Amino acid sequence: MLRNLAVTPLGLKRSAPTGVERIGIFPIVSASPERVVMGFDDTHLDFRVVVEVVPERNGCQVTAMTFVRTRNRFGQLYLAAVTPFHRIIVPAMLAQVGRN
Repeated sequence: MLRNLAVTPLGLKRSAPTGVERIGIFPIVSASPERVVMGFDDTHLDFRVVVEVVPERNGCQVTAMTFVRTRNRFGQLYLAAVTPFHRIIVPAMLAQVGRN
């Protein structure tokens, strides 16, 4: 919700439209038992978050990858601003998955 309030005046997309399957605020692009791809295209940048699960002997390994293509200078600035937070948030989210 806070993200929606902050980005709307800047012309960025808000969360996914109603009726679109999503995880949190991220619309699901594709899903299989091993991989979920979420994200969307915007006027400033396109992004995808890929979460993969690989079975192992004692459980499974979960990885997350983020792919971003900036479309203009504003997209580059936005990406520079959020990257430090992603480096903190994504490992914390993955650690939380391991605890559940």
